[in-house]
Amino acid sequence: MASLSASNHVARVLSVANHVADVDASSRIANSWRRCLVSHKLDPARQGPPQTLTEAEIRHVAEPMEETIRLATPELDDLARVLRDAGYCVNLADVNATMLFSRLPGEADAKMFLDWKIYTGSNFAETFEGTNGLGTALAEEKPILVHRDEHFRAQWHMFSCAVAPLFDQAGRLAGAINITSCREDLERTAHQLALAVTMEATRRMEGAIFRGHFRNAWIATVPGDGGSGLLAYDDDRRIVGACRSARALLGLTDGLIASGIDLSRYIKFDHHAARGADEVVELRRADGSALGQGHVAPPLRARPSTPRRDVPVDRFDSLHRLAGRDPGLIKSVKRLRSIGDHNLPVLLYGETGVGKDVFARAIHAASNRARNHYVALNCAAMPESLIDAELFGYEAGAFTGARRDGSKGLIVQADGGTLFLDEIGDMPIALQTRLLRVLENREVWPLGALKPVPVDIRLISATHRDLGRMAEEGAFRADLYFRLRGMEVRLPALRERADRDDIIRQIAREEAPDCRLSDEAWALLSAYPYPGNMRQLRHVLRLAGCTAEDGVIMDADLDLPPFGGWTEPDLAAAERTTIVEALRKHGGRVTEAARALKLSRATLYRKIKQLKIETAQ
Repeated sequence: MASLSASNHVARVLSVANHVADVDASSRIANSWRRCLVSHKLDPARQGPPQTLTEAEIRHVAEPMEETIRLATPELDDLARVLRDAGYCVNLADVNATMLFSRLPGEADAKMFLDWKIYTGSNFAETFEGTNGLGTALAEEKPILVHRDEHFRAQWHMFSCAVAPLFDQAGRLAGAINITSCREDLERTAHQLALAVTMEATRRMEGAIFRGHFRNAWIATVPGDGGSGLLAYDDDRRIVGACRSARALLGLTDGLIASGIDLSRYIKFDHHAARGADEVVELRRADGSALGQGHVAPPLRARPSTPRRDVPVDRFDSLHRLAGRDPGLIKSVKRLRSIGDHNLPVLLYGETGVGKDVFARAIHAASNRARNHYVALNCAAMPESLIDAELFGYEAGAFTGARRDGSKGLIVQADGGTLFLDEIGDMPIALQTRLLRVLENREVWPLGALKPVPVDIRLISATHRDLGRMAEEGAFRADLYFRLRGMEVRLPALRERADRDDIIRQIAREEAPDCRLSDEAWALLSAYPYPGNMRQLRHVLRLAGCTAEDGVIMDADLDLPPFGGWTEPDLAAAERTTIVEALRKHGGRVTEAARALKLSRATLYRKIKQLKIETAQ
């Protein structure tokens, strides 16, 4: 049956060359198939894995992109967390379609990608692999979705790829962000939404790359029909850089930028008003007509947040920001300050999506190990057969399929720094024994090694499971549990946080910076229980920011499915409770309650009537 399906696909691809296929003859997929047949001389029936570089070759290829990868990694990690449960692999590739950064999904899905060699070092150039998301997006320099049998090679039919090209600070093609899923239950529309999320994440990566490159320049964000553009200029207001969209928006070229052309030739605004860290300003075109609102950020050297020599930097700032105004977290951060740089292991407890990895990174950044590596492993996302090799490393030739040069392993990579083991409760018992030995002896025995490797690591672990109960039941080693539990920090669910509204507003600013929330959307967001916590909230607002019309997020833009036993009536009850509590706090004064709830008086009156809330007359 598989060979029959493959032969049918080959016949369909060949028919495209003769313009008789059952696809739009002018479509991008059809054009790519023709390129593969006519220009690249490829065979759609060819079997076999993609070309894959060795570890040494990957290091050589990745070296010119180190800064780009560093600046893009936070967004890539966040994108991987958002899409992991949908079975997506997330990759960053260079302009030649070689994957240089990979984040695999969980368990069975990860095994599929590993079996088909879709990971760091694999090359998916269209000239080699035919039509595929990564290779075709790079060939055309446009975002694309290649869904299942739209692939040129029949063997890739189980995959769907959504890809957005990545452009550098000068508008040049720098690579691409690829997400790939092998889930058969996801329709094309689901992948289209995932592509929209990926394009938005790529836009933020490009912004991070631009700001990182022009860190010593003023940066103006200019609104446009196709999205905002970034302009960098010096103290004399001469343009020194422009991103791809700004170049298209204003007609800028390398020559004009190199000539030091004056900013006022394109946009005008009150420069003296833009003195804060990121000020909103009214922009005008050179002819004086209104352009809209933009943002102006001063150089890092000039920003008020830049510490003066006589004002020491508080290395715990990130932890304090994460704690917000939640009393429990404030207490935990105070305890973390008290242990200082003592090499005490930390165990983080919290539901999926509360931000355990983000909190662990902040602990690392606040320690005396901040200059060294922070290395993370999700024990639930890695197949059991691979955790051993990934964590402890192996010598060359230790087993069939091992890399030619062996692998140091994550523990050795974290030497001098911090090792973060997420979902530690899912670590197999046999590996728990090996980890305990590492913590006791401060040395690692890689697979196939003749001698141990000494290591100095700080361990941060995280779980959503009750490790104490698991230890009592024999499902987790009790001695390892007490080794991990040097200090325990509980991260509350989003619905439990005292400062939940503050968090929703902050994440809305981060994920949908060009949009505002309607009253109805805010009411829904503030009442929802968020089973997926911070991760779900970010995903919801990121998607809403992509789909909102005219820059206003409505309640219909919010993808908030019922939570477990929660139904629409339950959500209404939660909303009713929130409103009643606000009215009680403000003595029944609707105007003040509306202000506290960030609702208009008319909206609050309407909800009071709908929910049959009694008010003092």
